[in-house]
Amino acid sequence: MNLNELPVEVLKNLRRGMVVPAQPLALTADRRLDERHQRALTRYYLAAGAGGVAVGVHSTQFEIRTPGIDLFKPVLELAAKTIDEEVALNGRPAMKIAGICGDTDQARREAVFARETGYHAGLLSLSALAKAEMPRLLAHCREIAKELPIIGFYLQPAVGGRVLSYEFWRQFAEIENVLAIKIAPFNRYQTFDVVRAVAEAGRENDIALYTGNDDHIVLDLLTPFPVRTSHGIKEMHIVGGLLGHWCVWTSKAVELLEKCHCAVAGEHQWLPELLTLANEITDSNAAFFDAANQFHGCIPGLHEVLRHQGLMQGIWCLNPTQNLSPGQREEIDRVYAAYPHLNDDEFVVGHLDQWLR
Repeated sequence: MNLNELPVEVLKNLRRGMVVPAQPLALTADRRLDERHQRALTRYYLAAGAGGVAVGVHSTQFEIRTPGIDLFKPVLELAAKTIDEEVALNGRPAMKIAGICGDTDQARREAVFARETGYHAGLLSLSALAKAEMPRLLAHCREIAKELPIIGFYLQPAVGGRVLSYEFWRQFAEIENVLAIKIAPFNRYQTFDVVRAVAEAGRENDIALYTGNDDHIVLDLLTPFPVRTSHGIKEMHIVGGLLGHWCVWTSKAVELLEKCHCAVAGEHQWLPELLTLANEITDSNAAFFDAANQFHGCIPGLHEVLRHQGLMQGIWCLNPTQNLSPGQREEIDRVYAAYPHLNDDEFVVGHLDQWLR
């Protein structure tokens, strides 16, 4: 599938910039898929105004692919069906993004399945090729891009990613079926490598830049990136976010992104508020993602917020050793109390019964 075959509104919204939550996995106490709450999460994201949902990604737990667990296909099918039902009800387009992992054979199989299940794009993880040289990495990306449009993913090494050079991103940006890049190295130098590569490849109008830098969300969205190229200076912008952080308090993330877009467009009255929010959101993210413990509790931390809101029954992960770190729940309680304007508990309470139908 070529990107030109995507629905016009989906492609337009992606390039304008939108909120894309990375969907978690709702489980029962015996660690089986909780379909009722999984569907409720999808409905919540779309009702909150998210432009799409990413499924089968890090927040969904990579263990869904483990033989014996085998939840990759059921979870993607359930999300696709629920998104299609909600789009039919409300008429608003929504982008379906599938996480694509593994070596080339596995990634190709996942990409084909995602395409056949109705997904618009694949978020391509390169973690399985941690020691591969650049030519092999690029060949891998080109092969998967033959199956469906891809979103590049610069994942920080602390959670399984690898350092990727400017030269890699410059050649990656030339792959025709690349839609966007999620920039998540948690590193300003490496973030700029991606921005510069897209500008110098001449793909600034084709490839949307999305932040995954949980420590720098608001400033990524506000900051212009001037890049001097052979065709003159190009002002680049990160237009949206594909974030695990945005799978909680999602309606407030939608409001935040709209204010950032307004500020970038010249409505500077939003800047003082946004600069303050930048630090508050980073502090909240540190609690959710367990930054103090090298992100050990990042997934259960998100689950704890969703459990508090009633969108999950508990914080269980497929890996029974994956739990909150000591003191992490107290940190989440602290940011809840410190920044009440950031949560969307009231929005969730008003719709939860409808989402759990």
